[in-house]
Amino acid sequence: MDDLRDLRIGEAGVGKDRCCEEKRGAPVAPLRHSDRESVKRYLALGIPALVLWVMVYRQLEPWANTVTFDLLGLDTDASFAKALAFFLYDGPKVILLLTLVVFGVGIIRSFFTAATARKLLAGRREIYGNVLAALLGIVTPFCSCSAVPLFVGFVTAGVPLGVTFSFLVSAPMVNEVALVLLYGLMGWKVAGLYLVTGLLVAMVSGWVIGRLKMEGHLEEWVRLIHAGQDLPEEALSWAGRIRAGLAAVKDIVGKTWPWVLAGIAVGAGIHGYVPEGFMASIMGRDSWWSVIAAVALGIPMYSNAAGIIPVVHALLEKGAALGTVLAFMMAVIALSLPEMIILRKVLKPRLLGAFVAVVGLGILLVGYLFNIIL
Repeated sequence: MDDLRDLRIGEAGVGKDRCCEEKRGAPVAPLRHSDRESVKRYLALGIPALVLWVMVYRQLEPWANTVTFDLLGLDTDASFAKALAFFLYDGPKVILLLTLVVFGVGIIRSFFTAATARKLLAGRREIYGNVLAALLGIVTPFCSCSAVPLFVGFVTAGVPLGVTFSFLVSAPMVNEVALVLLYGLMGWKVAGLYLVTGLLVAMVSGWVIGRLKMEGHLEEWVRLIHAGQDLPEEALSWAGRIRAGLAAVKDIVGKTWPWVLAGIAVGAGIHGYVPEGFMASIMGRDSWWSVIAAVALGIPMYSNAAGIIPVVHALLEKGAALGTVLAFMMAVIALSLPEMIILRKVLKPRLLGAFVAVVGLGILLVGYLFNIIL
């Protein structure tokens, strides 16, 4: 909500926050002596830390089993023991993966700003713009709430409405947190499937909305905003990029680790206590209504990728169909109720309804498609 409150100032080209954002996405500056020394210090600390990370990661599963079954002496067939071993293994595993990947993505993200995204998208042909906007949604540092003010900035900068919607769908739905968690919990095939289908939903949804020609259904105050001139960008050194990566770890991991552990705790409960095959009876591919029910259940829920993906992992283990689970996850992440409330500030009801309907239909098609072919 604070993003929306400051929107008119920020998108007009003034304000401290935007200035800082432009600096974060600037080109790399030549290394000064002090910067070289900083990079050397980071490498001297980072290389041993990476070696330690690998050593700890490899010992997580033996450690979880040792604590659960040897130190605590729990029965290997007991439900609580299965749930505890699941939590002790997956909790540290996901946090470690998240920390490493968020650091790397934080460095990559320092090259992208709102101004960079607008320059890339403005004036592009619509189909090409839909593809580019969906891809930008992955690498730019915006969640669903902060993506809404940026969405307004795109519209006022002359980016086609459908292209802005491709970004708006992709930014929260396809993000590095979701990809890391899916890779860590379910492997690269499921993570790749999520990436491809998420991008397709974003691209096609934006293209369809563009065809509907609903620019007149933006709120009046949005259409009256005129985009300001971009501020000059200040170059960043590699030392600054590394600090951006560390700041991303502090910000993203620092905020999401409770969600990660909460989601893994729920997943552990499902893993330990839900009977094998139970989820197949209500979320299996044989129940034609399961995908519709999963999307309807996911929309009013409030969670992020960090909290929902461990639950997804546990559901799949208990027999739920992949398409149904993917549809549920996408509905939670891309069509959350808080995002709808924020979007209502900039979209009239008919356009908001079109957005929910088009994205929801795309998610349903993904669910049914993968239930049929997998």
